[in-house]
Amino acid sequence: MKIAVHAFDGMTMFHLATPLLVFGEASRLGLASGWQTSVWTQDGHGIRTAEGLRVEDVAGPEVVSGADIVVLPSWPADLRPASDDLVQLVNRAHDDGSTVVGLCLGAFPVADSELLDGRGAVTHWAAAPLLQQRRTAVQVNASALYLDHGDVLTSAGTASGLDACLHVVRTRLGSAAANTLARHLVVAPHRDGDQAQFVQRPVPEPGGGGPIGATMDWALANLDRDLAVDQLAGHARMSGRNFTRRFTEAVGTTPARWVLTQRLEEVRRLLETTTWSIERTARACGFRSAVTLRQNFTAAYATTPTSYRQRFRISDGA
Repeated sequence: MKIAVHAFDGMTMFHLATPLLVFGEASRLGLASGWQTSVWTQDGHGIRTAEGLRVEDVAGPEVVSGADIVVLPSWPADLRPASDDLVQLVNRAHDDGSTVVGLCLGAFPVADSELLDGRGAVTHWAAAPLLQQRRTAVQVNASALYLDHGDVLTSAGTASGLDACLHVVRTRLGSAAANTLARHLVVAPHRDGDQAQFVQRPVPEPGGGGPIGATMDWALANLDRDLAVDQLAGHARMSGRNFTRRFTEAVGTTPARWVLTQRLEEVRRLLETTTWSIERTARACGFRSAVTLRQNFTAAYATTPTSYRQRFRISDGA
């Protein structure tokens, strides 16, 4: 797979490094075979980053031709309109089948290319109003971490680019590969795209302290049980209303949404690693029936459980 990452004068090293690290590490860990990542500029010349470092080993726009993924990892802080040449290049790549990814302010040139008209998009929360003013045909989401339409993906600011790139790895290589990569990068293995960009309290991680973190651990160990708000609140020894408020503040999404995401993640793991029937998988993950599992799985991943298993099965399992 060919991945072309756009660079420009004045961009930060973090924004440039994020896709290079995630996609490069997937190859270095042996998770991906034949992934090639190139950095390119519109004139083929090197750049000076915001930190004052020179990046000289870059390609020109010719590497975009035939790329499977074209990444625009940021954009100048003045949010200038994308040049006609860049717009044409992005559109031509999209027409040829490339997935176009705009990370953080990189959503602006993607929007300028009209690929997001009539669809949802996300960018850094501080720039969301400007994006909406600039392209009224785009449905700007000021809170989500990333939004994926299959052919076009946009993400929120800075660290959300890691979430978005891991999401790309997950869709291309499967859940197990993405989780392995996340462990090596020491980041959360999966944050749902609908999760809030910023939260009022530090997000509890598995094994973390406090009633919210402890309840999350308990829920992850008991996905086959009834995990309605009342049950979660009871475990945390809170009222349902207080638990929902504190959970949403801490995690950036509702308890119900979080539980559904964890159940679907476990479904993906079981589809990849076992030969269990869909009915048995549904029961193990807390879905009332195989039908309910299929409906939720298809809505979340735009594919059926059976198709997902055929694509990402990694062992004979149990």
